[in-house]
Amino acid sequence: MSSPTTPARRLPLVLRNRAFGTVWLGQVLTQAAVRMFQVGVSWWLVAYAVDGGRGLASGLFMAVSTLPAVALAPVVARTVARVNHRTVLRAAAGTAAAAATALAAWAYASDLPLAAAYAATLALAGCQAFFDPCLTTSVPELVDDEDIEAATGFELSTQSLASLGGALLGALIVDGAGIAGLAVGCASAYLAAALLLATVRFRSQAAPDAAGEDGSGTPPRRTLRQILAGLPFVRRILICFTAANLFTTAVFVVIPLYTKSVLHDGGGTVALLEASLGTGTLIGSFTGARVPGRPTVLGSYLLGAMAVALAVPGLAAGRPVMAGSLVVAGWCVGVIGVRFVALFQRLVPTADKPGFFAVMQAVLGATFPVASLLFGLLGDHLSAQTLCLVQAAGLLPAALALALLRTGSDSAGPEEQPSGAEPLVATGGER
Repeated sequence: MSSPTTPARRLPLVLRNRAFGTVWLGQVLTQAAVRMFQVGVSWWLVAYAVDGGRGLASGLFMAVSTLPAVALAPVVARTVARVNHRTVLRAAAGTAAAAATALAAWAYASDLPLAAAYAATLALAGCQAFFDPCLTTSVPELVDDEDIEAATGFELSTQSLASLGGALLGALIVDGAGIAGLAVGCASAYLAAALLLATVRFRSQAAPDAAGEDGSGTPPRRTLRQILAGLPFVRRILICFTAANLFTTAVFVVIPLYTKSVLHDGGGTVALLEASLGTGTLIGSFTGARVPGRPTVLGSYLLGAMAVALAVPGLAAGRPVMAGSLVVAGWCVGVIGVRFVALFQRLVPTADKPGFFAVMQAVLGATFPVASLLFGLLGDHLSAQTLCLVQAAGLLPAALALALLRTGSDSAGPEEQPSGAEPLVATGGER
């Protein structure tokens, strides 16, 4: 006789776990809004607002949009550790909605100066810097242990859904309704997310700061530096991906430049290319847990495959070529994200997760401003096809370094040995 819970277990996690599904939908809306804004304003700068130095203007904008995740990492870690997680998520979405509404009012009232667009992306990115690591830390409060990898896949899929939906709309809205219409769309998405999050109940947990101060013997919370010092293998993985991100994240600068200078097309093509990247990442997020291989070995192969995919449009120009290459590159990103974030969920001690995921976002995001400025400047002097080849070449050393980590996996510290599982293998999860 089959168990009465079997039919429910066959449902996707977001359907059988209402709380997680609601929070996940909130993240989809917030990340879609911020991606829609980034892509829309980046295209506005290249196509409408700037005549000379388009690469630098676009690169600087993308750099500004990633600064909060790096600069606010210590503040985010303390906030996520000490404040109720639902409160943090709801406040971040609500504040972003207010900022986007103010920008929309300004844009409708008068011509929007460039400084206002840069300030707005700084505000929206600042809210997202709190939202994303808080949600990642909250996963164990929303799902059972056996659903962690499935939850990770859904959580990471929000980035691809955001690129697929938000980025698809960003350039098209700017072409049709300008910056004002873009800001209204973002404000609506953030407001909807805040309202959804107000309906969710998280599982109760002990007050984080009470432990260790009442004679219970629980060790005090560690600093960000101490967290990484105690996780040497995880730290080396983060270094490899930080180096890779210097070249992968440049794609957000390359896409509008490639569209304008190589394909000679408009916002519709930008939307197509962004959607191609998002589609690939979405597929990777939902298939990543089923791709076999140890994470470090698999990750090195995927970085190599991504290098090949990014090199192809540098050698053969064309809209179908670029779109297909971005689908492959996006799939690699999606698989890497699922396998390694699920690995970190199991390797990082529970008490350190708020700090660790804030550090992870900051470390991986630290290269984005550098990449945006570097490739933006290069875009004013080199062709967009050459930039594609530079991206591909830069990924190869990172792939090699990650592959070499497999020989040193036995040196993982004692805190990096998850109980009841193979230390460095992420198992497949239900979708």
